[in-house]
Formats: sequence, structure tokens, C-alpha cells
Amino acid sequence: MSENLTRLNKYLSEVGYCSRRAADKLIDEGRVTINGKIPEMGTKVSPDDEVHVDGQLITNSKKSFTYLAFNKPVGIVCTTDTRVEKDNIIDYINYHKRIFPIGRLDKASEGLILLTDDGDIVNKILRASNNHEKEYIVTVDKPISQTFIERMRNGIPILDTVTKKCKVKRLDRFTFNIILTQGLNRQIRRMCEYLNYDVQTLKRVRIMNIKLDTPIGEYRELSKTEFDELNSLLINSTKEFKAKQK
Repeated sequence: MSENLTRLNKYLSEVGYCSRRAADKLIDEGRVTINGKIPEMGTKVSPDDEVHVDGQLITNSKKSFTYLAFNKPVGIVCTTDTRVEKDNIIDYINYHKRIFPIGRLDKASEGLILLTDDGDIVNKILRASNNHEKEYIVTVDKPISQTFIERMRNGIPILDTVTKKCKVKRLDRFTFNIILTQGLNRQIRRMCEYLNYDVQTLKRVRIMNIKLDTPIGEYRELSKTEFDELNSLLINSTKEFKAKQK
């Protein structure tokens, strides 16, 4: 019997309702029930259990998933909580079925973000241990020195850790290109702040093999070629968190 049990957050992710992180929040807020009862965090469900979110029955329907590439404008918030944020990404796109963003861009940033209803793919893309590239173009408030470039490349101490080595290239006096394989909270802004630079604009232009190629505020579906290549890049990626190394 235990082999058929699935952690509740994983279940909500795999059926395409939301990401595991969003599921944890829903569970913590008491908005999820199993057979009419509010579960504890970490509870497992069986195929015979009835799971509801905000009173809505969640079913594991076998369906084709949606994968969108969206050019997020400045001012839009990457959250699925439409009750809290007025300028949220879900209301802005107004897609005809439930989708959620893979990761996030902060409100002041713009550029590429992927959205899907496939919860299984989210963690594979986001896990820093999988070393998947995300590329950005950044402008700062003063001329970029070679020291700045070298220090950004070799790691900056932020958020009780040191950022992983990354690729950084100066494009002009105030603009640089950076390719990260991790996604700490406001990472690029914090790295620049540590070196006494203020970010003026920040645009994500690539996630793995998916490139930004739509006008601001518009989205498109991934092509079959893009999706096949994305899947090949994810083939050895783990969905699970690994223990943090000290």
C-alpha cells in the first residue's frame, strides 16, 4: 500500500495544479483537504483519496501539458496568489487554463520566464545542483571595472553563502552579460550591491535552450524542437532537493 502513497505537495505538483513550493504554502494556510480533513505538512495521499483546494476537487487527469515562454514586463509580480497581488503574472497573461511560473523574476526585472501546468518539470529546471544556465543582461549605475567583472565571476558572499562561479562579460561601460546556474533571491542585485553598484535594468534573455524572442508582455508556446531539446537537457536532472553543503 505504501508504494501507492505520494506526498501531498508532490501530488499537487504532478497533477499540474501548482509547484511544490506553492503547494506547501496552500497546505500551511489550511486551504487543502484530504477526504474533508485538513492535513499536516508531509501527509501522503493514495489514489483513492479525494483532495480539494479551496473546495475544488483536484483530479489527476492524463492531459497534455502547456509550456509557455513569456516576456515579463517590469511591474508584474511572479505569483499565482491572485488574491494578494493586483499586478500578478496569472491575471496579466489570463491564460485559458491554470498555469504557474517556473521560478520568478522580481517585480523590477523583465524578460523571459517559463510557465506551465507540468509540476514535474519545475524542480528539474530550478535545482541549482542541476547546473542549468540562465542568462541576463544588466545595466548598472557607474562604469564597470575589470575588478567588478572578476569578482562577479569568482563568487560574492550573499545570503550566508558564496555565489557559484559564473560567466560574466562586459558589453559596454554600464552593461554586462551574466550567466548563472543558481537562483538565489535577488541574486544579481545583491551581488552588485555588495560591490557598491546599483542595478538600473535587469533582463533575462535565456533559460537553458529557450531564448527571449517575443515582444514585452507577450507569450508563445514552446516549439516541439525547443521542448525536445529541453527534455534532453533535463534527462539527468534530479527533481529532489539535495542537502546544502556547508
